[in-house]
Order: sequence, then structure tokens, then C-alpha cells
Amino acid sequence: MNGRVSDAFLQHRDHLFGVAYRMLGQRADAEDAVQEAWLRYRGADTTGVADLRAWLTTVVGRLCLDQLRSARARREAYVGPWLPEPLVERLPDAEPEPGEAVALADSVSFALLLVLDALGPEQRLAFVLHDVFGVPFAEVASTLGTTAENARQLASRARRAVQAGQRRHTTDRSRQAEVLAAFTAAARDGDLGALAKVLAPDVVALGDGGGLVSAARRPVVGADAVARLVVGLYQRAEREGFTLEPVLVNGDLGLLVRPVGVTVLSISPEGLVTGFYNQLNPEKLGDLV
Repeated sequence: MNGRVSDAFLQHRDHLFGVAYRMLGQRADAEDAVQEAWLRYRGADTTGVADLRAWLTTVVGRLCLDQLRSARARREAYVGPWLPEPLVERLPDAEPEPGEAVALADSVSFALLLVLDALGPEQRLAFVLHDVFGVPFAEVASTLGTTAENARQLASRARRAVQAGQRRHTTDRSRQAEVLAAFTAAARDGDLGALAKVLAPDVVALGDGGGLVSAARRPVVGADAVARLVVGLYQRAEREGFTLEPVLVNGDLGLLVRPVGVTVLSISPEGLVTGFYNQLNPEKLGDLV
């Protein structure tokens, strides 16, 4: 295989991973989809392809669609809440521009991925391809094997569901830092009152242990219940000597809690925590902890 073919694919690899991750919510599965797309590209005659990015996006979209359809039964048998596999990065030396931070958080946050996970595979594909990546409906329809009008309707229904149920980060990085600092200080001090002040009344806590480690099997809802849960978790962390390192999780501030998992908060524009997410499933953490 000549280098030009490989280079042409590599130019689009990050984009293809972004599509696959938003579709599947797991790094390993997304990497597998991109690798399979590479194999299909390598074995195909693409000399007549005018837009390689669009062609590869269609390939990855179809691979993810097939995987989502086949995963439905497995997901129904999943033990406890399901959370995406986190994308964790060290904190950068410089703060990003507010608009950049919000755009990144909006596109890959835990909260958005959870809403997308509740959509049907076809709706999810239409939304991700069109609303997130700007793929024209004619190409979305080709990926789905349907009409452009039907693809438009699928995306529209998905968009309404996202707008109705999404708890995205919409604050800039500095506000996130303020809220995270107040949250962790109150939890560390065991101050339920101070903790409740930074929690939205309808805050939801989710922990994903995948049946492999201890985690709540049902969502914990409400400021009082979540405050008690969080204080209990922090008391355990102190007792067992866990270390907490601020990191970026899917573009937002979170905590790497060694040796157990990753925590990320969803924060409203008013500075209230609307979601407390703990990824504890070792199969989704790799070598992070």
C-alpha cells in the first residue's frame, strides 16, 4: 500500500474517530470502527471518489449503525447505569477561549452522550452526522439507506429529544473551576449544607460499575440524596487513601480518582451541578487508574 493512500486516510482519522465516538460512546469501539474503515478503504477502488472525507464518514457511519443495532440486547442486560468511556486529558497550561471551551464541551460531554444513548440508532446517526458534523441530508440518507426527507425527520426528532433531555456544560472553564472547587471542599469537609448549595434541586448522580465493581444500580436523584452520596464517597476516598487529580474529561473539568475511576460534573449556566457522573467500570478505564 503506497504512502499516499495511507496519508490520505490519516488526514481524516481524527474526524472519523470523532464520528465513531459520538455514535458509540466508547473509545475502543470507536477505534475498532475506524480501523475497519481503514481496511475497507485499503481494499476499495476509490479513484472515482470526489470527496474522500464524505466517503469515509459514510463507511464509519454504517459500521457504527450496525454495531448500535446489534448492541441493543447487550445494553438491556447491562448491570446498572451505562456511562460513556471517558476521554481524559491533562490540564492545559493556558485557558482556552470561552467559546472554544463551550463548543468542545457541548460536542462530547458525558451529558450529551447519555442523551444520544437514549435515541434509536437511526436518530443518533442522523443527529451526529448532520447536527454535529454538518453532513448534508442527502449523504445522511445514503448512509441510512433512506430518503433525504426521512433523514431530516430523524434528525429533527433527535434534536428535540436532545434539547428536552440534555444537561450539558454551558459554562466556561473558569466557572467550572469555581464550582468544582466549592463542590470538592464541601465534600471533603462533610458539609452537607454547603454541598447542597452547589447542587441543582433535580441533580442526578450516576455510577457505572458494569457489574464488575461496586456502584449504585439506580440513579440517585435530588440535592439531599446526592449530597449524602458524595460525602460518603469522599469519606471513603480519605479512608482508603485515594488520590484526586483535576483533569479534563470529555473537554470539561473533572477528577481522576486513583485507583478507582473518573468523575465529571455537569454544570448549568447558573453554576449548579446538574449531573454527577462516576465512571468506575475497569473495562472503560484502561490504564487511567
